[in-house]
Amino acid sequence: MSNCFILLAAGKGKRFKSNKPKQFINYVNKPLFMHSVDKALESRLFKSIIIVSNVPLKNIRNKSIKVIKGGKERYQSSQNAINFLKNKKIKNVFVHDAARPNFSIKLLKRLYSNLKNNKAVVPFLKTEDSSKYKVRNKFQNLARDNLLFTQTPQCFDFKTLHKLYISNKEKVTDEASIFLNNNYKVKFIKGEKNNFKITTNSDLKKIQLKNFYGIGFDIHRLIKNKKLYLGGIKIPFHSGLQGHSDGDVILHAIIDGLLGAMRKKDIGSLYPSHKDKFKNIRSPNMLLPILKILDKNGYFINNIDINLICERPKVSRYRGKIISSLSNLLSINKDQINLKGKTVEKLGLIGKEKAIACETIVSLNYYA
Repeated sequence: MSNCFILLAAGKGKRFKSNKPKQFINYVNKPLFMHSVDKALESRLFKSIIIVSNVPLKNIRNKSIKVIKGGKERYQSSQNAINFLKNKKIKNVFVHDAARPNFSIKLLKRLYSNLKNNKAVVPFLKTEDSSKYKVRNKFQNLARDNLLFTQTPQCFDFKTLHKLYISNKEKVTDEASIFLNNNYKVKFIKGEKNNFKITTNSDLKKIQLKNFYGIGFDIHRLIKNKKLYLGGIKIPFHSGLQGHSDGDVILHAIIDGLLGAMRKKDIGSLYPSHKDKFKNIRSPNMLLPILKILDKNGYFINNIDINLICERPKVSRYRGKIISSLSNLLSINKDQINLKGKTVEKLGLIGKEKAIACETIVSLNYYA
């Protein structure tokens, strides 16, 4: 028996007024629906995740994630997922709207904790506004203390929800309605203000992001009979960069900038040069754990500005290839990266083509 997270991502989002459904737009550096998927995975509460979508989803490689087709209405998409799971030995199911990417993992865990003694647990908020209800041509005041504005994820005992869905003939806006319509008890717990539904473009601006900045710098000598790597790619040149690793000054400076913006010390503290296990390590492999720290702590890259300081090779010849490589390695758009070439007018080791240096400024946004 296990828990399953159902993500409803089949809606058209007509009020959002976009060329593609809102759940697939880029939101704080990744598709909006992926925020919910990533939090479900990180919570480790779920053995399986079902994404209900009417759009084919690429790059979903996690074996615990299945994508199924949705219906025209929300309740139909939810019912499709429930029917898909009927023979899967599911104990509890969490149903969530992809248009709510800002819930916390703490909320998931509070919901699960309350589910141990209840068959239905639903988060809600109260309102501070006076509320009215129109009946024909008359308006009536509503007691706001009695109003509950429900959110998702909503979680349920699977067998009970499946049984109620089989007999349901009504169009419902959430799963809690099915329980309430059949006089089943629902446990309501306090939700989160940030767990709002993104309905229009203006909703994207409701979350206030914090900015952090980091400076990175690296320099290595050039030596004969070694390959030159810059920005993750091999560059044809007479020498390569000396170092315990492949000496890629661009990636090293970026790593230091990322660590600096996160206040996580420096590259040497993670990859000390006296450790044999890091001997000749490729710099893209050094970058990967840093990106995991970035994502785990709620940061994402806003932009990176790079100064590559050398007489040769000429940056202009390889700028496009290096930026494409960095875009792929960092999973950001090319227009978030700027690469400039600087010389030192033949001065010093760099001027004599005996060294290459790099400095970066990294801008991170914080999203929790």
